[in-house]
Amino acid sequence: MYLSRFLSIHALWVTVSSVMQPYPLVWGHYDVCKTQIYTEEGKVWDYMACQPESTDMTKYLKVKLDPPDITCGDPPETFCAMGNPYMCNNECDASTPELAHPPELMFDFEGRHPSTFWQSATWKEYPKPLQVNITLSWSKTIELTDNIVITFESGRPDQMILEKSLDYGRTWQPYQYYATDCLDAFHMDPKSVKDLSQHTVLEIICTEEYSTGYMTNSKIIHFEIKDRFAFFAGPWLRNMASLYGQLDTTKKLRDFFTVTDLRIRLLRPAVGEIFVDELHLARYFYAISDIKVHGRCKCNLHATVCVYDNSKLTCECEHNTTGPDCGKCKKNYQGRPWSPGSYLPIPKGTANTCIPSISSIGNCECFGHSNRCSYIDLLNTVICVSCKHNTRGQHCELCRLGYFRNASAQLDDENVCIECYCNPLGSVHDRCNGSGFCECKTGTTGPKCDECLPGNSWHYGCQPNVCDNELLHCQNGGTCHNNVRCLCPAAYTGILCEKLRCEEAGSCGSDSGQGAPPRGSPALLLPLAALLGTAGPLGI
Repeated sequence: MYLSRFLSIHALWVTVSSVMQPYPLVWGHYDVCKTQIYTEEGKVWDYMACQPESTDMTKYLKVKLDPPDITCGDPPETFCAMGNPYMCNNECDASTPELAHPPELMFDFEGRHPSTFWQSATWKEYPKPLQVNITLSWSKTIELTDNIVITFESGRPDQMILEKSLDYGRTWQPYQYYATDCLDAFHMDPKSVKDLSQHTVLEIICTEEYSTGYMTNSKIIHFEIKDRFAFFAGPWLRNMASLYGQLDTTKKLRDFFTVTDLRIRLLRPAVGEIFVDELHLARYFYAISDIKVHGRCKCNLHATVCVYDNSKLTCECEHNTTGPDCGKCKKNYQGRPWSPGSYLPIPKGTANTCIPSISSIGNCECFGHSNRCSYIDLLNTVICVSCKHNTRGQHCELCRLGYFRNASAQLDDENVCIECYCNPLGSVHDRCNGSGFCECKTGTTGPKCDECLPGNSWHYGCQPNVCDNELLHCQNGGTCHNNVRCLCPAAYTGILCEKLRCEEAGSCGSDSGQGAPPRGSPALLLPLAALLGTAGPLGI
């Protein structure tokens, strides 16, 4: 009786929980790598695709600030309260624990009172920009599974960029831009995730949604992971099979949610007004009380466990794979090329297990870039396995994508392939031709696509000039600002200051004092010509 009553209560709780939860906590499946089954040949292993459980990844990160001395308190300084920006008797002192605000307070337990937070120095060096880079590193590839949430104890910044790296911080690419005015800050039209679709889900947008000033109830900034998942899995993420299918077949989509590092670039603090109050610069600073990053170790669907040992995350690989991400086959299990596991077919997926080597050739013709070969029965040929030194091909005679042939090196030289180093903002992709030249975007030039053609200026890539001092002159006393806009006198407007501001308001009459044409203008000469025409020819 007690058991049936317990089961009834449990069933009711599961039903209520499923209604209350907007997103499922467990996405099902892929939590077992192998299981034993019985066949005609006896008991055998049945292998399945598998992945670790999603968890709070901030427990395993390392944080780095740039500049390193940007944290307040050394030397001690006072700053203004957020609730009353003119009450400036709060103190930050790194030598006193109760008054210190070190970076680790961004990741401690939330819910304390008063709340704990990291804080930057104040904007005492205005007008020099107050800018901070906060880099979160895992030394491991991770897959994001939930929204990135940043909680500010100060006002949310007027300008901020969230960036990601897939190569341990060597190169960076934007994830999302945040600004009170996207057009002015980044020359981008403002958008939100709701403006995206399945076809544009990878678009990098600028949002004004999270960049208000001194509002005590507006402290949080999101990078919406689950809203992007919902384009494939539905608004409540009920159709995870659809999402997994897309992740499995679209590498760019899978890579979009994969990172090794995140970087928060704080470019301008919350000002709250049009102008900075230079008499109260202690009002302006950055303060963050919490950062949440949920994800899982990327193990290429070859592991369910990721261990944290000696300050390092490592997958416990199954399926005869090895490496930090289970990214290669174990020795003597290279009978076919390594491949990641597959989510398909739902629900067990495909393990793509590494199998024992079919044949190992002692004298591989791989130019010293590999010492193992395998015989491919279907093709009746021998190929080199696991080419090193950024080489590829049947005999490791070609360069990997993103590298080009070093013409001064022999084929057996370790430096035979040189990285392209295409500028990510100026190049179409990260690949180059055999001479090392990258394919440049419109308006961009140079071997690495890091220079601008005439008529363009560099601003997050080459952008066409709106104005310059050669052809596109600002008119009526306007001045060209960074080639991106004209700063017009008060009476004029337009891209090149070519319009009278009163014309837009329809108030250019004689009473307004504006808009009177200069002497000699056609507006004055036409009435004069009409009068002369009616009077007939003048005698001489």
